[in-house]
Amino acid sequence: MRPHPALAVHGALSRGAFAVAVLVSLAVLFAPADDVPASPPGVDKVVHLLLFAALAVTGRWAGARAGALGVLLVVYAAVSEVVQGFSALERSASVADWVADTVGVLAGLAAWAWAAGRSRP
Repeated sequence: MRPHPALAVHGALSRGAFAVAVLVSLAVLFAPADDVPASPPGVDKVVHLLLFAALAVTGRWAGARAGALGVLLVVYAAVSEVVQGFSALERSASVADWVADTVGVLAGLAAWAWAAGRSRP
């Protein structure tokens, strides 16, 4: 069964999209506290969820296996929280952020699986 053309692994384009998502995540997760804009309560959780969903979707598009990608992204999320809590970034570690990251990974992987399943004839 061939996936829908929009879901096919597109080589350089898909890897480039994943690389951009990784670079955005590095900027968002490791920006110093002074560079993080103020936002209403809860907005940061939505940002975390969407960021990790984007990492999961673009990672799958680039051809990464779901299980390995999911584990690596959840570990990346945990490490980012530890770094935020124990570094000169002057940010705080948050279990709630890690949970939002993990939900984002699961949502991204589920969205990819759903879309891939719908493309089958």
